[in-house]
Amino acid sequence: MDIKDIQSLIKFVAKSGASEVKLEMEDLKITIKTGAGDHPETTYVQQIPLAQAPIPPMAQAPVAHIPATSETTEQKPKEDDSKYITIKSPIIGTFYRKPSPDKPPFVEVGGDIAKGDVLCVIEAMKLFNDIESEVSGKIVKVLVEDSSPVEFDQPLFLVDPS
Repeated sequence: MDIKDIQSLIKFVAKSGASEVKLEMEDLKITIKTGAGDHPETTYVQQIPLAQAPIPPMAQAPVAHIPATSETTEQKPKEDDSKYITIKSPIIGTFYRKPSPDKPPFVEVGGDIAKGDVLCVIEAMKLFNDIESEVSGKIVKVLVEDSSPVEFDQPLFLVDPS
């Protein structure tokens, strides 16, 4: 670690608001103390020896307490999902709502589906598997983000059968 790295670390610590940072390496120990803060907070940075090029150590800034707003403190009533049918993933893979990136999704929230309709595609080992509905009803909720990995038996959709 050269003088420029140490100066950069000092600037970073000063900006982070930490009052003290200790850095320990095999051949070097550095303690940086600042006058900032009412109560002392110590941040420890320890470099782990790596086989490849070392990554410069980063001190973590203290987490600021953000007061809760009325939106976060209000408890939204939980929806009663027991009246809905959950459609789950039959396989492990990557979930796609569309047949291709330039096409519209197979189903939308609020859309009606019939038994046998394709709801999504799950890619597993370079094979695209159409997931068909086993029930008729209305899509209430899509539980998985597009292009995200899914596990076997993971809930994908909530369907209102009425």
